[in-house]
Amino acid sequence: MPVITCIEDLRQLAKRRVPRAFYDYANSGSYTESTYRANSEDLAAIKLRQRVAINVDERSTKTTLLGQEVSMPVAIAPTGLAGMQWADGEILGAQAAEKFGIPFTLSTMSICSIEDVAAATTKPFWFQLYVMRDREFIASLIQRAKAAKCSALVLTLDLQILGQRHKDLKNGMTVPLRPSLANLLDLATKPGWALRMLGSKRKTFGNLAGHVKDAEGINSLARWTARQFDPTLCWKDVEWIKAQWGGKLIMKGILDPEDARMAVSCGADAIVVSNHGGRQLDGALSSIAALPAVVDAVGHKTEVLFDGGVRSGQDVLKALALGARGAMIGRAFLYGLGAMGRPGVDAALSIIQRELDVSMALTGTRTIEEIGPHILARR
Repeated sequence: MPVITCIEDLRQLAKRRVPRAFYDYANSGSYTESTYRANSEDLAAIKLRQRVAINVDERSTKTTLLGQEVSMPVAIAPTGLAGMQWADGEILGAQAAEKFGIPFTLSTMSICSIEDVAAATTKPFWFQLYVMRDREFIASLIQRAKAAKCSALVLTLDLQILGQRHKDLKNGMTVPLRPSLANLLDLATKPGWALRMLGSKRKTFGNLAGHVKDAEGINSLARWTARQFDPTLCWKDVEWIKAQWGGKLIMKGILDPEDARMAVSCGADAIVVSNHGGRQLDGALSSIAALPAVVDAVGHKTEVLFDGGVRSGQDVLKALALGARGAMIGRAFLYGLGAMGRPGVDAALSIIQRELDVSMALTGTRTIEEIGPHILARR
């Protein structure tokens, strides 16, 4: 077993163990991938202010997110097809998050269904919703999330039109995987992955299969999904969704202060500053570059979460210093999952918490509430 010291170790292991098409699906951005790269590069460019001779013996990473007590200010972000990184991946991620004491967000485009995850966990999780043309299906999906006692609905607003990801096209990324010669040769080098998938009954879009009219097979489900992302989505639809849901609503995909103010006016209990991991508008601001202006615009009116490029506890610390209430991790979670399944997710969460704790100590900070812009170095 390799020694795992950081999220990068998990990424390298996942790259060896997950079929290329699914690894690239998780690990790529749109077009030139400039925004995908900027998410990490801009975080790395922020420097911390080291402090000494401050008593930091008793520290805690505990806080709250949307009124929920958490062991650290981190939530697992919604990630499509997590169950293709490792068999039953969404269930494993939700169980790891529950044990660790942080929120888990299930994607609409998950392999394990809302009901699967609810049956495998004992505490509420968050559910992420894409707005599709079929509003009847969306209403039923919201009702299923309510029946599963999901504690928050995460409404993704930045996928009205799908950004092109070149690697997916080149790999023939489909569910199930397109049986090209290149993909079959690659699968032959991933026997562990293949055996686990053969042993799982969950191999398609769990939230769609059996719930979409006239689309039972995997190919018809894929065609239905491709037609469903709705470019007519507007703020009136958001208000309708809030009324249908009736619970805590998180709006994800906000980069602009004006959009942040609109989200608050539509009743957002929290917003997520996010560019969809650099998978949508290539050339958009990195999430960390967009964060301060959004916090200035609405940070006193709602909770602001951060998503994009988080690979360490230091990245979480930097986002908090710039005004975020918490951070979401997507790829860091998937790297752990693809590397080792449930133990890999446990490792990823432990790594991030440990790095956050050590970095807090070395910046003279003992609690999450003490973190602020004063811990950042001025250059």
